[in-house]
Amino acid sequence: MGVDEWDGLVERARSGEAHAMDDLLAAVRPVVLRRCARFLPYRDDAEEAAQEALLTIATRLGDFTGRGSFAGWVTVIASRQALQTYRSMKRKFGDTTTEAVGDRPDPRTTSVIAGTRLDLLDALEQLQRDHPATVEAFVLRDLGSLAYDDIAQLTDAPIGTVKARIHTARAYVREKLSASATTL
Repeated sequence: MGVDEWDGLVERARSGEAHAMDDLLAAVRPVVLRRCARFLPYRDDAEEAAQEALLTIATRLGDFTGRGSFAGWVTVIASRQALQTYRSMKRKFGDTTTEAVGDRPDPRTTSVIAGTRLDLLDALEQLQRDHPATVEAFVLRDLGSLAYDDIAQLTDAPIGTVKARIHTARAYVREKLSASATTL
């Protein structure tokens, strides 16, 4: 089922039709999982974030106002949940001691904390602190692949503002990633 067919499922689920919510969640699940995997490349971590995002979609469907596309709304939820899952994992990882981690991590249980996206996620956290207004537009465009028009609708900002925020965020993240690459 394509993204363009989701609107009918949304209406059916909102009306309380039997099995419509299950059908909707089954339809959006691959997109949600792909979005989460862009942040969390270890499959189990992405699955965990995707499940939480699907739960949010199911419980908050009534909050979808129709401003912007449903696919955009789903992308926002999946992106936020992936970042929240990462932050939670980072806190848990920071709470463990070096004795608990061991010398050689098991690759079957090693998550993004030891993986390839740590620098990007850290850059996003720094961006959130330094330029909070830019994060959502940047994530939706560069990680969520949404069109500028959709981002403008979802963020309730003029398209020029959206483009400026994305430009600012890209420059900031590029600088942070370059700095982290030179320290390796």
